[in-house]
Amino acid sequence: MKIIVCIKQVPATMKVEVDAESGTLKRIGQNAKTNPYDLYAIEAALRIREQVGGSVTALTMGPQQTEEMMRDAYMMGVDEAVVMSDPKFAGSDVLATSFTLFQGIRLLGGADLIICGKQTTDGDTAQIGPAIAEHMGIPHVAWVSNIERVTTDLISVIQKTGSFIQESEMKFPCLITVDKDIFVPRLPSYRLGLATANKNIRFISFKDLSDKNMTRYGLIGSPTKVEKMFQPESSDGQEYINGTSIEKADSIFELLKNQKII
Repeated sequence: MKIIVCIKQVPATMKVEVDAESGTLKRIGQNAKTNPYDLYAIEAALRIREQVGGSVTALTMGPQQTEEMMRDAYMMGVDEAVVMSDPKFAGSDVLATSFTLFQGIRLLGGADLIICGKQTTDGDTAQIGPAIAEHMGIPHVAWVSNIERVTTDLISVIQKTGSFIQESEMKFPCLITVDKDIFVPRLPSYRLGLATANKNIRFISFKDLSDKNMTRYGLIGSPTKVEKMFQPESSDGQEYINGTSIEKADSIFELLKNQKII
């Protein structure tokens, strides 16, 4: 079975910089980490491989510095790491990002199963996985909380949305997005780190893709327009409230009311 896991590098700090012209995050040179939800996706892929065999490829779109994240993916046990990196991809919204990843998956020869984390901690749209599936024309299930059964032909999963629980069965090829706690992600292995230290990471750029319609990539291909993005002002000021519990509650209420929070 061929499994592709789509992962993303996200800011590892609240102190991020915003590009004033494009309204997007500046990612190059920033402290970054693997999106936490994507660690669950990697773990799910590795467990499925252990059960039915096959290979696991980690795929990401981002700047050159994402190579460090892919080294961590190797240390977890993935078989191949692929980075889609090109200035033409910068500033992509959900539509452009999902289309770019779709083109990358197509270039890799497709997959039986594509796994994504439920969402990212920087965008929080939870739309990339379903959007990739729509581009590919394959079935998908989002917010998967448990994998019930996997064979060489199909996968059965449990989906929890808060209001209902649903079991779905899909034949391959298909896509799922996994919620946190589906499995406990394994720690990167020191032994695998040594074994994969010199392992190749494949880089894909715009010129490698079959579809070169620039209206589908980057800022040009992103219909979502951000009106304003800014860093919230931080404050270290503290205010102490004294009195009885009722007096403290009244004071907190007045503070929140004056700041128009309530």
